[in-house]
Amino acid sequence: MADTNDIQAFVQPYQIAEASPELNRSLDCMARSFAVTDDKIREIINEFHRSMKAGLAADDPSELLMIPTFVNRRPTGTETGKFLALDLGGTNLRVCQVTLNGDTTYNLVQQKFTITQEAKSARLWDFVAECVGVFLEEHDLHPPPGRRTIPCGYTFSFPIFQTGIASGNLSMWNKGFTVPNSVGRDVVNLTQSAFQRHHVPVEITAIVNDTVGTLMTSGYSHPDTQLGIIFGTGTNAAYWENLDKVGKWSGDRKGEMVINLEWGGFDNATSVLPYTMHDNKLNRKSSNHGLQVYEKMISGLFLGEVVRNALLYLVDQRLLFNGRSSTALNKSYMFDTAYMSEIVADDSPDLSSVQTVLESTLDIPPTTLIDRKVVKNVCNMIGTRGVRLSAAAMSAVLLARPELLENTISVGIDGSMYQFYPNFEKDLYKVSRKFLSEDFVDNRLRLHLAKDGSGVGAAIVAMTVDQERNAKQS
Repeated sequence: MADTNDIQAFVQPYQIAEASPELNRSLDCMARSFAVTDDKIREIINEFHRSMKAGLAADDPSELLMIPTFVNRRPTGTETGKFLALDLGGTNLRVCQVTLNGDTTYNLVQQKFTITQEAKSARLWDFVAECVGVFLEEHDLHPPPGRRTIPCGYTFSFPIFQTGIASGNLSMWNKGFTVPNSVGRDVVNLTQSAFQRHHVPVEITAIVNDTVGTLMTSGYSHPDTQLGIIFGTGTNAAYWENLDKVGKWSGDRKGEMVINLEWGGFDNATSVLPYTMHDNKLNRKSSNHGLQVYEKMISGLFLGEVVRNALLYLVDQRLLFNGRSSTALNKSYMFDTAYMSEIVADDSPDLSSVQTVLESTLDIPPTTLIDRKVVKNVCNMIGTRGVRLSAAAMSAVLLARPELLENTISVGIDGSMYQFYPNFEKDLYKVSRKFLSEDFVDNRLRLHLAKDGSGVGAAIVAMTVDQERNAKQS
C-alpha cells in the first residue's frame, strides 16, 4: 500500500478493471467508508489517551473503564508449583492444571469444553461446575494435604468491576451471552455456589480478566512484558500502570498495578471511529446495541458479519451475484470470520478457495471471477480496517507509558485473529512503526503469542495469592 495518509491508498487497490462503472463506483464508496488513514489513527490515539486519563481518574461508563485488577506483583519466571485454573471465554471453557517450572517455562494439562447455547443463555454456572468436576475426576485431582479445597485461578473474559483479588461484579454480558440474574452480582460467588451444589472441592482464590491472564503468562516467560492483548472472538487489553496515576484508587499509591482497559467499549459514541452503515446494521441487531462498538469493528465474532452486511448491500444493488443470495448468506453470522481468512489468503488466478467458500459452503449460485474478486476486495477492506484499528489501540497504550519506550518491551497477545488472520502480526508491526517510531518497533518492540495465556496467567496470579497467604500464616 502506498501513502497510508492518502485516501486513494485505501480506494485504488479495490477497483476492478473488467468490472462495470457502477460496481467500481460502489466499491470506491465502500472503500472510503472503511478507510483508516494515518491522520485518523492519530486522532484515535489522542482520544484513547483522553479517555484513559478520564477512566483512571473516576468511574465513568462513557469512558474507558480502566479497572484496577488488584494484581500488583510482576512474575519473574522463577516461580514454581502446580496450580488449577479455569478460563471462561466466549467460545470455550478450559480447565487447566499448570506446572510452573521456575525457568520461565511451564507445562499445561488441560481440557476444553465447548460452551453450549443453553449455558450461554441460562445455566452457565452449573455448566462450569459440571465441567470442573469432570476434569478433577478424569485427572484424579484432590485437595492438597491439610486442605479441603483445591486453590484455583479464574480467568473470566467478560467485563467485571473488581472489588478484590477474588471478587468482582459482572458489569454486562457480551460475546453473545445473556445469562439472567447475573449482571451486578459477584461472579466468584455465583461460580462458587455452583461448585457447592455439585460437590466440587475447588476454591477460587483469584479472578482475572483474560487479558490480565495473557499479560501475566507473557510476563512469566518474558519479564519485560508491559501489555497483554486479546485479538480473538472479542478484544481487550491490560497493562501495567503506575498507581500514582490512578486517581480513583483508594489504596496504597506506591508501585504498579495491572489495569484492565475494557477497550472493546472505546468510543461507543463513535466520535472518532470510522463507523459505517454496515457496522450500524450489525450494532442495531446485536443484544448489546450501542455497546462494545470498537470490539464489533475488529474482533472475530463480528468481522464476518460486517462483511456479510456489505456483500448483501452490493447484492441488493444487483452488483454482486447477479442480485441473488442464498439462505445461508441471508442468515445473521453465517459468514464466519474464518472464511475471511481463507478468502484473503487466496492468490490463485481463478480464486478457487473463494469459489469453494461461496458456492459450496454458503450455497450461492455459480459465481463469476468478478464476483469472487469483489468478495475478496470487501474482505480485504474490512480486514485492513480491523488490523489498523488494532494497531492504533496497541500504540496508544504503549505511548501512555513513554518512559518505558527507551527499553525493550514485550507485548503478550492471544486470540484467533492474531494467530490465524493472514499477516496480522506483520501488519501490527508495520502500522505501529508510524506512531511508535521505526527505531522502537524495529529494535525494541517484541510481540509474543501467549498461547493459552489466559488460563496459565490465572494460575500464576493464584500462585502469588497462595504465597501471600502462606507468608501471613507463618
